[in-house]
Amino acid sequence: MSLDPVLVMKGQDPMPNTCPPASNGDSKASWEDSKDIHENTAATKKPKSGPVRRARKVEGGIFFPKPENAVTIAVSSRVLFRTEKEQIVFEQQGIEEYLRYQVEHENEPFAPGPAFPFVKALETVNTRLRELYPESEELFDIVLVTYNHAHVGVRLINTINYHNLFIERFCMTGGTSPIGYLKAWHTNLYLSADTEKVQEALAEGIAAATMFMSDKQIEVSETQLRVAFDGDAVLFSDESERIFKAHGLDKFFEHERENENTLLDHGPLKSFLELLGKLQKKFYAKGHRLDCPIRTYLVTARSAASSGIRALKTLRAWGLETDEALFLAGAPKGPMLEKIRPHIYFDDQMFHVEGAAEMGAIAAHVPYGIAQKYPHKKSTNTSK
Repeated sequence: MSLDPVLVMKGQDPMPNTCPPASNGDSKASWEDSKDIHENTAATKKPKSGPVRRARKVEGGIFFPKPENAVTIAVSSRVLFRTEKEQIVFEQQGIEEYLRYQVEHENEPFAPGPAFPFVKALETVNTRLRELYPESEELFDIVLVTYNHAHVGVRLINTINYHNLFIERFCMTGGTSPIGYLKAWHTNLYLSADTEKVQEALAEGIAAATMFMSDKQIEVSETQLRVAFDGDAVLFSDESERIFKAHGLDKFFEHERENENTLLDHGPLKSFLELLGKLQKKFYAKGHRLDCPIRTYLVTARSAASSGIRALKTLRAWGLETDEALFLAGAPKGPMLEKIRPHIYFDDQMFHVEGAAEMGAIAAHVPYGIAQKYPHKKSTNTSK
């Protein structure tokens, strides 16, 4: 299975990665034209019926946490929803027809995308947290990020209400980069279909990953958020991976044995695991360790005896833990992920992301480290 970020996500969001004013409605002329479109069509459209949006339970609680207190998850509309029809209109007929189409269909909700189950699981955790800590602002806070103009916002809001999502914060950039806004939101994780923007976020120290749409998707838990991480170049730095790429597997094992008691440096997703662990401890403190609605996994191609001990000692020294650790010694990750059924799995190698997708698991690519320069080949073993 090939998961090219352009081909696979084609149809997700009609705005291309780079949006010149002449093609994305950012110019004054096209914006005023689209205003006329809205005025001529909005009054004639009646909303379609959908699920009734349930009221928020906020007795004594806070449901708009300050960004600096919350675990802020920024999700692109390209991965939260699917917009294949809109993509075709944009590509074949241009921006003005695209905007007209969006207004004419603004009461028709988009279908769920690959990040949708993850977002729903975050809301499940929030519900449990509010029950135990009604006044706490330590919650997941979701920000919808899109290259679209605010003109398309009505349809996005209608879609969010239709699917009963609790997303109140929007960032609609009109074709410009969202990275500056992500920093202002104190973003802890950014999920997008745009690898370049994900790389920009990583360079700014924001945990980020590229998500893909797969034809097959297994069912995931509706009561427990499950997040799985690769080790090297995800939770840890790519130090050991560099040894493997340069000198082979034997030198990698030798290096790990010699440095067994030397901590690995942190990787781009370490901070997110840290935040998950912090929320888990809030449940543990109330006696909910066994039924905690957050469960974390380390899924690594490292072997336990030869190189796994360094990874475990590093996590322990950081004061972190994963609920489960799978050391696969080079075995395929897909079958294990099919059993775990994570809401999201993070890996720095597309080879493993593709393998997960083949099994229907939801996977995200972290474009970080030496593996981006030397992609994994099926005929080659891997250290991580």
